[in-house]
Amino acid sequence: MIPVLEIGGTHVTAALVDLPGRRVVHRTRSPLDPHGGAGDILGGVRRCAAGLPAPPGARWGVAVPGPFDYAKGVALFAGVGKFEALYGVDVRAALLGGLWQRPGDVVFLNDAHAFLAGEWTGGAAHGHRRAVGITLGTGVGSAFLADGLIREDGSGVPPGGRMDLTEVGGRPLEDTVSRRAILVRYGDPAADVRDIADRARAGEQRARRVLADALTALGAALGPRLAAFGATVLVVGGSMARSWDLVFPALRGGLASGGWVPDDGEPGDVVPDDVDRGDGSQRTDTPASPPGTTTGPRRVPAGTARHTRAVRPAGSAEDAALIGAARAAATA
Repeated sequence: MIPVLEIGGTHVTAALVDLPGRRVVHRTRSPLDPHGGAGDILGGVRRCAAGLPAPPGARWGVAVPGPFDYAKGVALFAGVGKFEALYGVDVRAALLGGLWQRPGDVVFLNDAHAFLAGEWTGGAAHGHRRAVGITLGTGVGSAFLADGLIREDGSGVPPGGRMDLTEVGGRPLEDTVSRRAILVRYGDPAADVRDIADRARAGEQRARRVLADALTALGAALGPRLAAFGATVLVVGGSMARSWDLVFPALRGGLASGGWVPDDGEPGDVVPDDVDRGDGSQRTDTPASPPGTTTGPRRVPAGTARHTRAVRPAGSAEDAALIGAARAAATA
């Protein structure tokens, strides 16, 4: 079993991963205050990890958002609205000396890279030679993968593989697609993105327009890059992706306008268990409806020829990131 940590914008998860079985077999999860002091943040990570029955001397994998010096394990958070108290802190040394299990080593990787590596290992990107992953939440995370390896340059790949560094209409992408951008455009300080999604499903045109404009713009920015990269699948994770009934139609339209026209689905495609169907419930074993309806992508019968361009929601972005972190620890 490989011990791993996944540090998000507001939480930390510690887990043991059975990599050959592609399973998360033990998990603890705790909140983190992204605006807290360095001691508070690192203390929260240590307390969460303390509940993990990991053997001393094990190599840990840690998925963490950027900016971060992953080779050295040093935090570089600045101007991103989270974890800024950690700027310049040697997180690797803090974990090597602060975890009671006393790791033998700690390997860091970008959380979006971990997510896509996990999806490629045994999730929605499995079987695809070229895949792209996007996480939608407080910001936009991205990863480009070819033949099992993360690519940070090459045809279609933005600098460092970071879509958040690209621009839409002369402004950073996250000024259009992010929790912050959507809330600013919607203009109701009492609403969160989930509230806006609920109002969109209820028929409120302003809510529908705000979400559709943001996701269409994301698709239009991604489309040319996916085409140039030769991607055959785009996997979408993050908190916003759980509203797949709203995300998929707008994103698909933007991708098509950007020159990467998705097929209708993949053999056996279904809406994952943690994705909203649009009626307040979660998916059961019933087949999902065709794209363009309010319930997301359809199930394509097994045995159908494999499509060449698929857009898939992640089954569990957290599980994928944990498995990807375990993969990085195992191959370091």
